[in-house]
Formats: sequence, C-alpha cells, structure tokens
Amino acid sequence: MLKKEFIFKIIKQVLLHVLFWFCVLLFYIYFFGVGSTDFNRTVSFSLFLMPITIATTYVSIYKLIPNYLITKQYFRFSLYSLYTLIVSAYLIFVSIFFSLIFLSNFEYDKMNPISKNLLFVMTGVYLVVIIVSAFKLLKLNLKNSEKANALEKKILETQLKLKEQELNYLKIQIHPHFLFNTLNTMYGFALKKADETPEMILKLSNLLDYLLYQIDKPFVSLTEEINHIKDYIALEQLRFNDTLSVSFVTDNIKETTKISPMLLMPFVENSFKHGFIQNGTLKVDITISCEAENLRFSIKNTSQTKTNSKHGIGLENIKKRLELLYKDLYTLDISNNETTFEALLNINTTKNA
Repeated sequence: MLKKEFIFKIIKQVLLHVLFWFCVLLFYIYFFGVGSTDFNRTVSFSLFLMPITIATTYVSIYKLIPNYLITKQYFRFSLYSLYTLIVSAYLIFVSIFFSLIFLSNFEYDKMNPISKNLLFVMTGVYLVVIIVSAFKLLKLNLKNSEKANALEKKILETQLKLKEQELNYLKIQIHPHFLFNTLNTMYGFALKKADETPEMILKLSNLLDYLLYQIDKPFVSLTEEINHIKDYIALEQLRFNDTLSVSFVTDNIKETTKISPMLLMPFVENSFKHGFIQNGTLKVDITISCEAENLRFSIKNTSQTKTNSKHGIGLENIKKRLELLYKDLYTLDISNNETTFEALLNINTTKNA
C-alpha cells in the first residue's frame, strides 16, 4: 500500500513538472516570437533553450538553495551560483549562435528580433530560474517554519508535562504532611477522651474530603479554601483552648475567584505549628481580601526566631508551587523577627478565570 502511494506521488510530481515546463515552452514561443514571421524557427529556438533553462533551474532549486543557502553557507552559495551563471550564460550565448548558424543559415536579418539580443535571451531564461527559485525558497522556508513550530510545540508540551509532574509531586507532599499534623492533634484529644473529639472528627472528615478529592483539581473557588481554613482553625482552637487567639478577616470575596487548592492552608498550618506562645497566648492574625483580579493574603503570628527558623516542607512547597503556577503574577514577602512571623502574599488571579 505504501509502495503504491509512493509511486503515485512520484508520477504526480513528474506530471506536474512536465506540465510546468510545457507552460514555460509556450511562454518562450510567445516571448521569442515577438516580431518574428517564422513560427518554426521560434519553436526550434525555444526548444534549444529549454534544456539550459531546466538544468539551471534544477541546479538552483535542488542543489544551491537547499544545500548552501538554507544551511547559511553563503560563500559556497555565492561561489557555486557564480559558476552556474557563467556556464548557463555561455550556453545561452551558444544558443544564439545556434539560431544564427542552423536556423538562419548565417543570415543575421532572418534571426528572430529578440534572439539577436543576448540580454533579452538571458532575461527570458533567468526570469524563469528566479521565479522557480523564489517559490522553492518560500516552500523551504515554510517547511522549516512548520518544523520549528512543531519542535517548539513538542518542547512546550514536554515542559508542560514536567511542570504537571512537579506540581503533582508537590501536591503529593501535602497529603502526608498535612495529615500527620492533623492526626497528631486528634490523637492528643483521644488520649484525653475529650468531649470535643466527635466534633473534631467531623471537621477532620471535611478537611480530608477537601484534601483527597479537591486537591487534584487545578483550581478551586477561593470560598472553598476559606471554608476549609476555618475548619482547620476550629480544630486548632479545640487543641489550644484558651491559649489561642485567632483573628480571621475576609473582605470582598467573590465566588468567581479561583486559586490552586491547598495554596493558603500551609501558611495557616505553619503559624500553628511553628508559632510561639507569648504571655500565655499564641496570636494569629489572618486577612484575605480581593480587589479586582488581585488576591491579598496576609498572616501574622507570635513567634520566636529559634522556633521559626525552619518551616519544614510546607512553605518551601508553597514557594515552588507559586513559581510554577503564578510565575511573574505573584509576590511573596516573609519576615521573621524575634517576636513575630509574617507572610504577605499577593496573586493576580486573572489566569484562573
């Protein structure tokens, strides 16, 4: 089947070439027949020029352009083009003598008017060569452009797959990290047989549902993220009791605003895990607000430099995810002094729309 298709393709190309050169022959007969009264002499002269034209054209489109011009070997291209020009010009000059000797019997007045002029004859031949070469060059450029676009597309697809794999890896890291901290809190309540344990299990169930089923989505609504932050804070309030003071303020939150799941939660988790109780209280202040397409998230907690010098994988994970998801669309400022840890995140959520 493939062999038949190949043969058919070759036959089609040959027929197209034959048809094209037949059209060139008709052009030559018309061009060199201007002012001539002998049609047979015009046809003979045109036929004599055809091999010169065909050879010069094929050397140009199958050798000079693809082998030297396209590959940017300009010196060789210029040199071999000059050789081709010299040889073809010599053959054209011979064709004029052919017309004078064999077609006009050495009678200059019987020659076709145009064939008497070397410049006109060369113009007719090189016009065909230049036009065909221009089309060949255009075709090669389009082909190379298609190859370049295909290669670029393949590279982009590969980069996208690598990006997705890295994001999936970072998401996978969130599962055991978050789950371990939450179960550790629940374990403490179970040991104390606290009355709050059933409520804690319910909230943990909601968080696990979010963690297991929503995190695979590329984006979730900001309201979902906020609700699960509230559930997590409620769990921590049960654990800390009176030693925890949390301020959670949201402003101008839109239902249409979307972010990557579990993007803000690690900041909150970090504040409880690495926060430091000062004067009997761990203070955590959280603010989430939206203005146009910009999301502003800030979190501040009492801290101690030595306790917050290492943030675990949580914040490092978030930094990598931010760079992958919101490159050039976010700013993250983290400050950590002797008494306070603060993180300020601004995200342009336009790409999530």
